[in-house]
Amino acid sequence: MRIKTVQAWWVRIPIEAARQHRSDFGVVSTFDAAILRIETDDGLVGWGEGKNAAGSTGGYGALVHMLNHEVGPELIGRDPADIAVIWEMLYNDSRHESAARAGHAMPRLARRGLTVAAISAVDIALWDILGKSLDQPVWRLIGGRKADRLPAYASGGWAPADQIGDQLKSYIDKGGFSAVKMRVGAMDGAAHISATRVRAAREALGPDVELMVDAHGTYTVAEAKRFIHLVADQNLAWFEEPVIADDKAGMAEVRASGPIPVAAGESEATRFAFRDLAVLKAADIFQPDPAFCGGITEAMRIASLASAFNLRFAPHLWAGAPCFFAGLHLCAASPASFTIEFSLGANPMIHDLIEETVEARDGMIAIPEKPGLGFTISERFLEAHAQHG
Repeated sequence: MRIKTVQAWWVRIPIEAARQHRSDFGVVSTFDAAILRIETDDGLVGWGEGKNAAGSTGGYGALVHMLNHEVGPELIGRDPADIAVIWEMLYNDSRHESAARAGHAMPRLARRGLTVAAISAVDIALWDILGKSLDQPVWRLIGGRKADRLPAYASGGWAPADQIGDQLKSYIDKGGFSAVKMRVGAMDGAAHISATRVRAAREALGPDVELMVDAHGTYTVAEAKRFIHLVADQNLAWFEEPVIADDKAGMAEVRASGPIPVAAGESEATRFAFRDLAVLKAADIFQPDPAFCGGITEAMRIASLASAFNLRFAPHLWAGAPCFFAGLHLCAASPASFTIEFSLGANPMIHDLIEETVEARDGMIAIPEKPGLGFTISERFLEAHAQHG
């Protein structure tokens, strides 16, 4: 079995006005991603996803060009089952043979950003192919699954203080969730405004629903510490991305300043960055995004790091179907996983891009049973929303 074709598209799906929301990213009017198709010479097709922009917004022209014209040609003729070998080849670039002989990484200078986003898309697609070639779901190939359903949390929460309770309760009504996440930070301005929204949310939800908050890295260290002080009695499950990912020492200071667990990692790429988070004691919960951190292969390594440091693993899954399903398999196999992110904002890149129905029932999400990642792309829908030229 050899790789025959590699094709990526910038897929942009409009979000109807009634379902758009405003955050620190502005008004989200489209859902964008780089979607990758890899086909083997015996007709197997694997699907991957790469991300290089915040949330579901931004431009994907550069990443798609890289996949089609730089990365893709390097893959033609290779055995798609050599997943980790291909990962290291793409990461180390022209020095990959030297790195393999020496037994340590010699990465290309552009070793983050677009490089790892492209590797992520390839890696997810290769795992999809491997599962299909062996007629097994990916979770079985990466260690098995610890349950056929796993707990999920509803991810959303942009409403102002007088509406946030109703918004979060509507999530619970939709999927039976017992955990919800809301956004705070720059979208509110001052920390005390976010704190007021959190207090309103907790009052509406009561004491038994888990409540997480996500600042998208928009606070300074001082503001994040002030926010923690203001909401220390609200029993928050975690405080996500309190400060920018580039300030790991500052994140460690925030973590040490109060009783709320810190979650981080959606802006981090590769095991090396998560090693630093662990060593600096900057996070309690690792949140790698499979479409950005390096794919399933690298997310497994990151999950192992979490386990080794007695931390927890909850990947960032505000994403399209290939990334989301990759996260389901990773959570099924990782001993450090405990919850799955399920976006309650408009997400046509999951719900409309594939033939299957993705839903939460009683706050749980089923782990796929089908071979590979376990979904069927609607190629007609993909073609209708692929950007050309």
